[in-house]
Amino acid sequence: MREGLLLTVISLTVMLVAGYFRVSYVPGIAKCVASVGFLWLAYSAGAFQSTFGICMFTGLFFSFWGDAFLIGSGQNFFLAGLISFFLAHVAYGIAFAVYSFNPLVTIGAIIVMIPHTIAIYKWLSPHVEQELFGPVVAYMVVITLMVALAAATWGRPAAFFIVIGAVLFYISDLFVARGRFVESGMINGLIGLPIYYGAQLILAYSISVANTRLPEEIQ
Repeated sequence: MREGLLLTVISLTVMLVAGYFRVSYVPGIAKCVASVGFLWLAYSAGAFQSTFGICMFTGLFFSFWGDAFLIGSGQNFFLAGLISFFLAHVAYGIAFAVYSFNPLVTIGAIIVMIPHTIAIYKWLSPHVEQELFGPVVAYMVVITLMVALAAATWGRPAAFFIVIGAVLFYISDLFVARGRFVESGMINGLIGLPIYYGAQLILAYSISVANTRLPEEIQ
C-alpha cells in the first residue's frame, strides 16, 4: 500500500508546484498519476477480496475519470467530470450501505446536513449556468446522501476512516465549486487538492481495515 500512497503524494506535490509556476501539461499528467496512486493503494488493500472493496474501488475508478475530465476546460469537460463523480458517490454510498446500514442514523445525518446543503445551494445557485443547474443540484443531493451513509457505518472497525474520508471529500468539493462558479484562483487547488487526495487515500485505506479487522464479514 505504501507505493500507492507515495505515488499520490509525490505526484500531488509535482502537480501543485508545476501549477504554481504554470508549467504546461505537467499538472494534468501529474494529476492522473496521483489518481492512479489511490487506485493502486485500494488494490493493494484488497479491493477485490470483498463486496465492500469492489464497490469502493468502483467509486475510486469513477473518481479517476472525474479527475481526468476536469483537466480539460469548458462546460462539456466539467459536465463529464460531474457525472463521473456523481457515479463515484453512488458507488461509495452503496459500499457504505453494504458495510453497515442503519436507517435511523442515515436519516439523522441527512437532517443534520440539510442546513449545510441549503446554505451551499444559496451560495452557489446565483453563479451556476442554467445548463448546469440540474446536474449541480443532483450532485449536491448525492454527495449529501453519501456522507450520511458514511456516518451510518459508525461503530464498525473501518468507520473512522470512512467518515473522515467522506467528510474531507465533501469539503474538497466546496473548493472545486468555488473555483468553477464563484471565484477562480490558485488557492482553490492549493487547499482543495490536498484535501481531495487525502480523502481518496483514506477511503482506499478503509478497505484494508474493513477486510482485516472482521474478515468473516462482508466477504
